Formats: sequence, structure tokens, C-alpha cells
Amino acid sequence: MLLRFSRICTSLLLLLFSANIFANPAEKSDNSKEFDVNEMIMHHIKDSHEFHIMDINGHAVSFPLPIILWTDNGLVTFLSSEFNHDDSGKVIVNRKNQAFIKYHEKIFYAAQTGEKNIIYDSNGVVLNKKPLDLSITKMVFSMFISMVLLVLIFVATARTYSQSRNGEPTGLGKFTEPLVLFIKDEVALPMIGEKNYQKYMPFLLTLFFFIWINNVMGLIPFFPFSANLSGNIAFTFVLAVITFIITTLVANKDYWKHIFWMPGLPVPMKLFLAPIEFLGIFIKPISLMIRLFANISAGHIIILSLISLIFIFKSILLAPVSLFFSVFISLIEVLVVAIQAYIFTILSAMYIGSAIEEHEH
Repeated sequence: MLLRFSRICTSLLLLLFSANIFANPAEKSDNSKEFDVNEMIMHHIKDSHEFHIMDINGHAVSFPLPIILWTDNGLVTFLSSEFNHDDSGKVIVNRKNQAFIKYHEKIFYAAQTGEKNIIYDSNGVVLNKKPLDLSITKMVFSMFISMVLLVLIFVATARTYSQSRNGEPTGLGKFTEPLVLFIKDEVALPMIGEKNYQKYMPFLLTLFFFIWINNVMGLIPFFPFSANLSGNIAFTFVLAVITFIITTLVANKDYWKHIFWMPGLPVPMKLFLAPIEFLGIFIKPISLMIRLFANISAGHIIILSLISLIFIFKSILLAPVSLFFSVFISLIEVLVVAIQAYIFTILSAMYIGSAIEEHEH
């Protein structure tokens, strides 16, 4: 049984990485080109305007996504397939008397300078103007799917309660109820307090399940519309900002008093600690943002790096060791994605609880 499982894991990983990770999505494969680990890893953890599935005979197979641009001539929309899988700025798409190119997953106006579509400064920075890009990228699309899944899960859970005769959940409700009770008993109540925890339960539950679902989707290699969403710092930034806004808006006078003028301390110490505590207001959400981003990105980078060892050393003999450790790290990541959702949620609850706590001096 164990041998069969290992064979299945090895076959799946070989299929995944040979058909997807090491394929050239923009053009035909170049066997003479030296394998670039950094380029491969960054290509698969960053956002893009299409879902690259695999290559067949050197030609990319992908799922195009809508490109939405606000330009000098108004709104422009078209599918990413118009660029013909090109990411080097060679293919031009013309709309409303304007020419667009895609370069490193960014949309630019094509330069009108002879045969060159891209112009650079002396430091190699692209000087082409950019339209306002409102496109549905693969990470945005994946986030929409996770939102739909979140709604479906809890609507189905609610139905199990309404259809139950004795008030006990059935089916999916048996899975979600322990998680909801865990967030309530182990996160909301201890961190916020019995008096106020119910007000923030919807936010904490949404935060936990939203992060967890997106983390899990990023782990499923054969799910066609998965993306490393939590490994995008813009995503974690927005979640941290929401926690920061809620904490700031609900904070009472005791919270601000303990930041700017701590009671019970000598005046010189108050003057010393006040700037530090003020910086802490912003450091807390920044730590939330970086922690989730770094931990999720690190797992993906480690797995890709382990698989890359086969191609760096150009030896199939290294494949069993590389695949074994890749599977091992993948199993660890299954735990990490849930732990990171929990940590983000409990720290958010702790910051909110400290902001609304009433002190008696």
C-alpha cells in the first residue's frame, strides 16, 4: 500500500512539473537555453494575465482572462490570448487607435520609435507609459472562486441546521461547526472577552475561512484555477489594513491613553515610550502582512527549489531524493496553511481586544 502511494505521488509530481513548471509559456522550448531556477520560481509564484496549463509540442495551452484597461481613449477590454502567450513585448494589440504590449506581466503602451516596442533608460528601467490596469488576473480570478466557495460552504452549512430535526448539523455542518466553535472558544472569547466577542465573530470567521480556503487552493497542483494568492503581498496587505482600520475605529480612550500617556509611569519614561507605542500601531498590521506572505511564499519556493535540483545537476538519480523531500514539504504545508490562517485570525482578535479593553486604574 505504501509502495503504491509513493508511486502515485512520484508519477503525479513528475507529470505536474514536466508538463507545467518547466515549460516555456511564451514560445517554443529552447533546449540550448540554460535552466534558470530564479526565473522559473518567480514565474510560478507571481501573478499573470492567464492560467498557463501546459505545453503541447512547444505550444502553450492556457486559459485566457479578460484584460481591462483605462486608457487615454477610455475603457479598453480584450482577452489575454490576444498577446499570443507573449510576455516579451513583441506582440502588439491594437485597440481604439492605441497599441499595447505585455512585458513581464505588465501592460504598456507600445513605443512608437522605429522597430522597438520597448524603450529603456540607462538603468534598464522601462520608460513606456502604462494604462490603468484593472484586469482580472489569475489571482483575482482565484479569489473570486474562493469567495463563491465560501458562500456555498456556509449556505450549505446553514441548510443542514434548518433541515435537522434535533438541531444538530448533518453532512457539511459536522465539518464546519467544530471550526466555528474553535474560533469562538479559542480565539474570540479569550482575546476579545465575553461582553463584545459576538460583534466581531463574523469578521473573525470570514478572515479565518477566507485565508484558509485560498491557502488550500494554492496547494492543489491539478486544480485548474488555483493561484498562490496568500503569497501575494498585495492580498496580505489588504487583509492587514482591514484589521488596522477596525482596531483604530473601535479603540476606546483607554487604548489611546496607554499609547500616548501611560498611567503610572514617570513623565520621562512616558515621553520615551510614547513614540515607540505609536509606531507599534503600524508595526502590528505590518507584521500580520509579512508573516502570512512570507510563510506561504516560502513553502512554494522550497518545493520548486527541491524539484529544480534535478535539472541543475542534470541527473535523474537525484529525482527520488528530490521528490521525497518535495512530498514531505507539501505535507508540512497542509498544516502550515491552516496554522497561518489561525495565527492571522488570533492576532487580529488580540489587537481588537486590546483596543476595546476597559482598564481600571
